[in-house]
Amino acid sequence: MNIFDTAKQIAAPQDRPAETVLVAAALVWIGQAALIATVVARGVAESLEPEFVAVAAAALLALGLLRAGAERWASARLTDLAERHVGTLRDAIIEQELTRRASDAPASLASLVSEKLEMLRPAILRYGPARKRAMVVPLVLLVIAFSQSWVAGAILLVAGPLIPVFSALVGMAAQQASARQLDQMSTIGALLSERIGALIDIRLLGAESTVLKDFHEAADDLKSRTMAVLRIAFLTSTALELFAALGVAMMAVYVGFSLLGQLQFGTYGAPLSVWSGVFLLLLAPEFFAPLRDLSAAWHDRAAALAVAAEVVAWNDADAEHVLGGQGNAVKLHDKASIAIHALALRVGESIIRYPDVTVEAGQALAISGGSGAGKTTLLSAIAGLIPAHTGDIRVAGIVLAEETAQSWRTRLGWMPQSPHFVKASVLANVKLAAPEADTAQVEAALKSAGILEQIRRLPHGTNEMLGETGAGLSGGEARRLTLARALLAGADVLLVDEPTADLDEETAAAVRRTLLDLRAQGKLLVIATHDPALMTACDLQISPDPKEAC
Repeated sequence: MNIFDTAKQIAAPQDRPAETVLVAAALVWIGQAALIATVVARGVAESLEPEFVAVAAAALLALGLLRAGAERWASARLTDLAERHVGTLRDAIIEQELTRRASDAPASLASLVSEKLEMLRPAILRYGPARKRAMVVPLVLLVIAFSQSWVAGAILLVAGPLIPVFSALVGMAAQQASARQLDQMSTIGALLSERIGALIDIRLLGAESTVLKDFHEAADDLKSRTMAVLRIAFLTSTALELFAALGVAMMAVYVGFSLLGQLQFGTYGAPLSVWSGVFLLLLAPEFFAPLRDLSAAWHDRAAALAVAAEVVAWNDADAEHVLGGQGNAVKLHDKASIAIHALALRVGESIIRYPDVTVEAGQALAISGGSGAGKTTLLSAIAGLIPAHTGDIRVAGIVLAEETAQSWRTRLGWMPQSPHFVKASVLANVKLAAPEADTAQVEAALKSAGILEQIRRLPHGTNEMLGETGAGLSGGEARRLTLARALLAGADVLLVDEPTADLDEETAAAVRRTLLDLRAQGKLLVIATHDPALMTACDLQISPDPKEAC
C-alpha cells in the first residue's frame, strides 16, 4: 500500500464499519426519545401505570447500554486505526529516510516524525465519525420532525445549515493558520538543533545574547501563530454554540406556545400533542449534536491536512538516495580490498577528483588534505553513501553499486570524529552492533579497541551510563568505543574520520597504536587525517585534487 498518495488520504483514513456503527448508535436516541415522550404524555394524561414505567425504564436502560456498547466498540476500532496509521507513516518515513542522504534539516524531520504525526490522531478519531453522523443523523431527524410538524422541520432546516456553512468558511482560515504554526514549529526546532551544535563556538564568540534574542523572537512568533489558531477555534466554537442554542430555543418556543394553545398552526390537522412536543424537544439537541461535533472536529482536520501536506512535500522532495537502499543485495565473499579508479564525486556545485589507488587487507590508506578538501566525502563514497559522478570504486573485487553496497556496508566499521551514543550503558551501546553478544565478547572488542582498562576504571565499569555525546568519556575514549562497536560487529574494513583531532599527544598516540595494531591483525583501514605521524605510519597516502566547478 502506498501511504503517500494524497494529503486527504494521509489526514483522515476511514473505518467504515466503525463509522456506520456510530451512526446507528446515534439513531438509537430516537427510540429513547419516543419512550420518554410516551411516559411524559401518559403522566400528563394521568394514565401512567407503574408496570408501564418499569417496562419503559428497562427498555430505556437497554437502549442506553446498547448505544454505549456500540460507541465503545467503534471507538476501540478507530483508536486502533489511528495507532496503526500513525505508526505505519512513522515507520515508512524512517525507512525511506534511511535510504536517503543525510537530511539538511534533521530537526524538522524529527519534529514531523515525533510530534506532528500525532496531530493526525484527533482527525481520525473525531472528524471521520463526525462527518458520517452529520451526513445521516440530521437528515433522519429532519424527516421525523417534518412528520410531526412542518414548523418544527422548518426551524431545523433553517438553523441546521448555518453550522456547516460557517465551519467551511472558517475552515480555510483554520487550515492556513495551522500550516503557519507547523512551519514555525519546524523553524524553531531547526534553530535549536543548529545552536546546540554550535554551542562552543557561540560561547567563544560571546554571542549568547544574540542567540537568546533569536530564540525569544522565534518563540514569540510561534506563540502568536498558536494564539491565532486558538482564536479561530474559540470563535468557531462560540458561533456554533450560538446557532445550536438558537435552534433549540426556537423549537422550545414553538412547542411551548403550541401546547399552551397560543399557536394553532404548524401541524397537519390536529393540534400538536404533548407526545409530539416532548419528542421534538428531545430530538432538537440531537439534530445539532453531529453538526457541532463536525464543526469542532474541523480544526482537527485542518491541522491534519497541514501535517499531511508536509508529509507529501517531504515525500516529493528531490532527495538523493544512498546506494543499496533498494533491491536485493549481492553477497561479497572475497577478501577485503578497495580500488579507486578515475573517481570524481559531486558535492553541491563542485567536483572533487581523487587519485587512483588500491588498498588491501592488512594495509592502511591515509587521506590527507585541508579542511573541506573532500576527505570525509571519500569515506562516505567508500561506504556507498555517495554515488560516483565519474569513475568507480571496486570493493572486494566488485564495483560498488546499488546491488553490492548493502552487503559491503555489513563489513564496514565507522569511527567518526564526533561520536554519538544512545542514553544507555557502555555495554548496551557496544552491543548495538551485535545484540546477541555476551559480556566476554564485548570486553574482547573493548580490548581490541584499546579501551578496556579505561572502561573498567569507570565507577560502574561497562554498566556506566553514557550521554548522547559520550558524557563520562574523553574524546579519544569515545572514538575508541565506536571502534569497539565496529569490531564486535565483525567489521574487517574500518573507515576512520580524524581519529586524533583535538586530542592531547598522549591520547593521540594511544589512538594511533590502537589503529596500527588493528592493521597488524589484518584489518583494512581508510583514515581521513591531518595527523603527520599517523599519515607517515600508513602504507599509502592520497590527497583529493582541488575542487572544480560543475
